[in-house]
Parts: sequence; C-alpha cells; structure tokens
Amino acid sequence: MKYYEIKITAPSTEVENISNFLIIEGIETFEVDDIEVAREILSSKNKFEWDYYNEALLEEHDACITVYTENDENAEQVIASVRAAVKSAQEAASSRDRIQMGVRLADDEEWKDEWKQYFRPQHITDDIVICPSWESYEPAPGEKIIEIDPGMAFGTGTHATTRMCIELIEKYLKPEHSFMDVGCGSGILSIAAGLCGCRKVYGFDIDPDAVRVAEENIRKNGMESFAVMAQGDVTEGVSRTADVIAANLMAEIIIAICGSIPACLKEGGVFIASGIITEKKDAVAAAFREAGFEISEIREDEGWCAVAARVGEASR
Repeated sequence: MKYYEIKITAPSTEVENISNFLIIEGIETFEVDDIEVAREILSSKNKFEWDYYNEALLEEHDACITVYTENDENAEQVIASVRAAVKSAQEAASSRDRIQMGVRLADDEEWKDEWKQYFRPQHITDDIVICPSWESYEPAPGEKIIEIDPGMAFGTGTHATTRMCIELIEKYLKPEHSFMDVGCGSGILSIAAGLCGCRKVYGFDIDPDAVRVAEENIRKNGMESFAVMAQGDVTEGVSRTADVIAANLMAEIIIAICGSIPACLKEGGVFIASGIITEKKDAVAAAFREAGFEISEIREDEGWCAVAARVGEASR
C-alpha cells in the first residue's frame, strides 16, 4: 500500500506549538519523536524503568513530528493542512528556519521485510544454529538447526538473553525430562528443547499471535507431534508441570511470576530465567529466594543475565 509520509523537524521547544497548530488544522493523529522526553525519563529517579536504551540516540537534538495519510483523494488536502500548520508555527517561532517540512510517497513494502537483511544464520551455541526460514544453510556434521520465522512474535534467537537461556537448557534438560516454555514468543526455546531430545514440550503465551507464530515454527521444525503451544498465563494457574521451565522475559515479569513457578515444577526441577538486565540482577535474585528457590548459577553476557535455580527442600 502506498501512503504519504509528512515529516516536520523542529527544536524540542517547538513541539507543543506545532502540535497545537496541527490540531487547529484538523490533523489530530500524528507521531512525535522527541529526544528530550527520553532525557527527562533517564535523568529522573526512575532511570532504570527502561531495561535498555541506545545512548547514541541521546545525541539527537531536533524533534520529529510525522503525519501519515493514504495516497487517495484526501491526500492533497492533508498535505496542505500540514503545510499551513508549519507556516503558522514558523511565524510564531523565534528560529523559524529550524522548522522544516518534507513529504514523500512511500510504500509499506519498503519496510515490512527490511529487518530480514540483518537476520542471518548464526551459531547460538556450539551445536545449535539459528537459521531464518527464508535462508538456505548446509549444516556441518553435528550441528542442529532451528528454522525460525519470528513473524509478529518476539524472538529471533540472536540476542544474548536467548543465547544464555538456550545454553542453560542444553545443560539442565535431559531427553527424559518434560519442558515448559513460559512466554513462548516465536517458540525458539521450545524448539531448542526438542533439539536436546526432549519429547514432552509445552509452551504458552498470553498473546494469541505469539502462539500462532510458535505453532508455525514448531511445524517448520517437525516437532508438532510432541510440542504443544497454547494461550495461557502462569500467574492464573497452569495445570501442567515440568522438569525444566524456561522464561525469557523482562526482569519485572520474571519477578511477578516467580511465586507461581514452584507449583509448576516437578520435584528437583529447574527454573531458567533470562531477559534480565544486569542492573536488576539482585532484585530478581531476591524474588527467587522469596519464592523458595536456591540459585544454582547466574550467567552474564553483554549487560544481561540468566538465572538457573531449583526449589529448596525447605520450601516443599
């Protein structure tokens, strides 16, 4: 689908005025990218509410306001209205030359698959290779392939959090074990469990789109006979239990679900959690201990960490 992308660049101090002029002209839907908002959040006491941010982006100075409109009979009027708003803002501004407007006709085909060029076959562990479904790859002797298409779900497998999670799955999961993937996303951890020889795999996610994508990837990897994906929430009770449970989520979510995990673990089972930024390692470890876990190990890589733990005898 073709559409018009109308961009206004301006100093952050002019964003409010430009927004008001757009609304006066009847343009009520627009996107604002203002780096000053990020600076304010990061300078506040709640700095670490963001698990990760790119410091290089803080070097940006001008804000950007973007209006999108379809390439139809109304497009010319929308562009004229935005131009009128920009003119009004320029007349009211002390530095009018820094308020600029640009228009381009775009096509959503340009961006919807753009990210795929950055997703190539990659070793995630010594033996496991992540391979996007649109790439061909000839495995070396002994290599195990995860064929994945993330679709609308989170999880290409190339991030340090996923890598550590899979390394811990390889270490603790035995072929005779059962495995549970909490927040299955693209299904990558469930597929890794299958490659480790596990034949009792269960994954669930609160997002139905993630469940659909995970099911498709399970089929791509020929594991539909023993891997079941479903919609569910561990905090609302899950009837299944497993020897190994893995969750590659955000630290806050790991902390929230910690208390619900012991009821889903078989005796002697292992809970593997990743997606934890190192600044929140101690908070997560405290939540584990409060839930009755004894931490077996914590791995760190690229500013992230993963935890493996068992329920202590005193908590059973």
